[in-house]
Amino acid sequence: MGTQKSKKLSRQKRKMRIRKKISGTPECPRLCVFRSSRHIYAQVIDDITGNTLVSASTYEKDVKEKSKFENKVAGANYIGKLVGERAVSKGIKKVVFDRNGFLYHGRIKAVSEGARESGLKF
Repeated sequence: MGTQKSKKLSRQKRKMRIRKKISGTPECPRLCVFRSSRHIYAQVIDDITGNTLVSASTYEKDVKEKSKFENKVAGANYIGKLVGERAVSKGIKKVVFDRNGFLYHGRIKAVSEGARESGLKF
């Protein structure tokens, strides 16, 4: 139980360290990624007004029905493409990437690569 708390606390510390430095504006919003053990969530956020402009996750009904992914990384890549397409359709071309305290590999990296493929610039 002690390691679980320390892992969560370490991620929270990394998150706060990152969030001190980056912030989303209307011209260049923040692409925030969260991963749980089962799902992955991505949001494009304008921090000045506090609004979520675009979001996508593997928990959405249409994504669940649409396809079963061969692994979690493939699902994360799909979510990155989906959030990128939704952002580009709303006129957002440039974002700041917020890994939310998670290490940049695996599913987090797959989301950013998918978003880049769909036309977002970091």
